[in-house]
Amino acid sequence: MTTPASAGARRRFLPAALFLVLFCTLQALLWFAYYGHGAKALVGDERVYQDTAVSILAGGPWMPSSIWPPLQPLFIAAIYALFGPHLVAVQIAQTLLFVVCGALLRDVWRRLGAGVAAANAAAALWLLNPAAAAYAHWLWPELPHLTLLLAALCLLVRAPTRLRTGAAGLCTGLAMLAKSLLSVFWPLLLIVFVQRERPRFRLRAAAIFVFALAAITGPALLHGWRTWGTPMIADSSIYNLWVGLTDNRRSDYVDDMGGATLPAFLASAATPQQRNLIYRDKIGAEIEQRGIPAMLLGQIGRQYFRLFSAKTPLVSQLPGPACSGHLSVYRAGPQLTTMLTVANSAMHALLLALCAFGVACRRWKCVPDRRAAAILAVVVAFLAYQLALFLLIHVKARFLLPMLPFLCGFAGSFMVGVRERWQGGVGRPTLALTPLRLSLGAALATLLLFLAFAGPALDHLCGT
Repeated sequence: MTTPASAGARRRFLPAALFLVLFCTLQALLWFAYYGHGAKALVGDERVYQDTAVSILAGGPWMPSSIWPPLQPLFIAAIYALFGPHLVAVQIAQTLLFVVCGALLRDVWRRLGAGVAAANAAAALWLLNPAAAAYAHWLWPELPHLTLLLAALCLLVRAPTRLRTGAAGLCTGLAMLAKSLLSVFWPLLLIVFVQRERPRFRLRAAAIFVFALAAITGPALLHGWRTWGTPMIADSSIYNLWVGLTDNRRSDYVDDMGGATLPAFLASAATPQQRNLIYRDKIGAEIEQRGIPAMLLGQIGRQYFRLFSAKTPLVSQLPGPACSGHLSVYRAGPQLTTMLTVANSAMHALLLALCAFGVACRRWKCVPDRRAAAILAVVVAFLAYQLALFLLIHVKARFLLPMLPFLCGFAGSFMVGVRERWQGGVGRPTLALTPLRLSLGAALATLLLFLAFAGPALDHLCGT
């Protein structure tokens, strides 16, 4: 005789078992694609991080460039120092970080009031996404950066203690040392220390957060001051703005301007300030020639196709025609290439569509407490900040990764809300599945899917 308890345990076991099978299968396919027919070649900045890490181990400078932040080569060098110069050791470590990201996303989303089921769904969408899972095998800093960002949010969404606040500051500072994306954004995190009761602002907790952040970024800032005359971690903003304004394709690795422009940028002057001054003048001349309205329309018609493209870095590196931006650095056979491409496109489309409905149907005021409301505001501001930033600066499809966990969160909330409503329940209190909101979700989903898949056709790549 089946009891309610045993039936509930079975309902929980089957999805968990299915998830585990799918996760292990995806990992096996990605590992085989990378090594099955010979190791994949390193691409672009991957080679820079690898060479810098090896140089650090040989006694070279720990921060040799004003373009690339220092944490990723230091992270790689530390792993090589412990386990030898084996790329697979870094990939195993980053695979663990990828799983940790899923656990951190689950924790953050649950504390934002989405519920356990929605938080589990968000983590599953993240962990079963081939485009996200593949980052664990590459040397780009996106995954360490994202892990640190999610860890900071997990600490900040809890009741503040000195230890948690200091650790959040350290994580935020380390995230800035991995990617400079947060250098302008991080002060917005201080809204977490605003409270209803008096005093309105937790000054001591905020001071601990800022002190920890300054302590971890201080050596890099001091190095920048001594080496280049300005307290900086890394500054590629003017270069990326120039490439963003002059690139003319909607897809990665087609007439790629990044790699072609960087040598000329670095050779233009001896210091970052001089290079930036030269390229500011070039940017000003470009805008004056094109006019601001035409320039903005051109950016809108290109940048977000690149950001949301279904031709993710995984697909770009798989075998395929060079005219559509395939690097063919993976040596996978045609069957595995097709399997990964289909899985990538299907998950990418599903995630964007579900996320669109999740954003449109979210009840934004429905949060457990003030701290959760502040973190949700930070998440929304972070997404808006990146969308605004990527309107102008150089965009690669891999720049979507820091946004991806939060897209998974909205997607998971909508998926679980629809399931609960379908089963006759009242649905999640954080969702409002009204006709108007569903219509807005459908419109947003259509737009995102158009951006994801229409770019190659609009650019007439390979004769399309």
